[in-house]
Amino acid sequence: MGLLTPDPGLMFWMIIVFGAVFFVLAKYGFPVIIGMVEDRKAYIDDSLKAAREANEQLANVKAEGEKVLAQAREEQARILNEASATRDRIIKDAQERAMLEGQRLMDEMKKQIETEKESAIRDIRRQVAVLSVDIAEKIMRSKLADEKEQMELIDRMLDEMLESSKK
Repeated sequence: MGLLTPDPGLMFWMIIVFGAVFFVLAKYGFPVIIGMVEDRKAYIDDSLKAAREANEQLANVKAEGEKVLAQAREEQARILNEASATRDRIIKDAQERAMLEGQRLMDEMKKQIETEKESAIRDIRRQVAVLSVDIAEKIMRSKLADEKEQMELIDRMLDEMLESSKK
C-alpha cells in the first residue's frame, strides 16, 4: 500500500481518539476557556466603562477648572477695578486736602502780610509824626526867635480859627 491511501483502521482509531479528546475538551476544557474568555470580556467591558467614566470625570473636572479659572479672572478684574477706584478716591482726597491746606496757608500768609503791612504803616506814620513834630519845632524855634514874629503868628492863628468856626 501506498502512503497516500487511507487505512480504515487508523481512521477509525483517529475518529475515536478525536471524539474522546473532543468530549473531554467539551466537558472540561471549553467551559473553562469560555469562562475565561467571558471573564476577560467582562474585565475589558468594565475597564472600558471605567475609562469612559474617567473621561467624563476628567471632562467635568476640566470644565469645573475652567469655570473656577473664569471666576478667578472675574474676581481679579473686580479686585483691580476696586483697587483702581480706591486709588482714584485716595488721590482725589489727597488733592482736595492739599488744596484746602494750600488755601489755608495762603489765607494765613495774607493775614500775616496784612498785619505786617498795617504794623509797617503805623510805624511809618509814627515816625512821620515824630519827624513832623521835630521839624515843626525847629521851624517854630527859628521863626519865633523874636517877640514880634511870635505875636504875628498868634494873631494869624486866632484869625484862622475864628474864620473856620464861622463856617
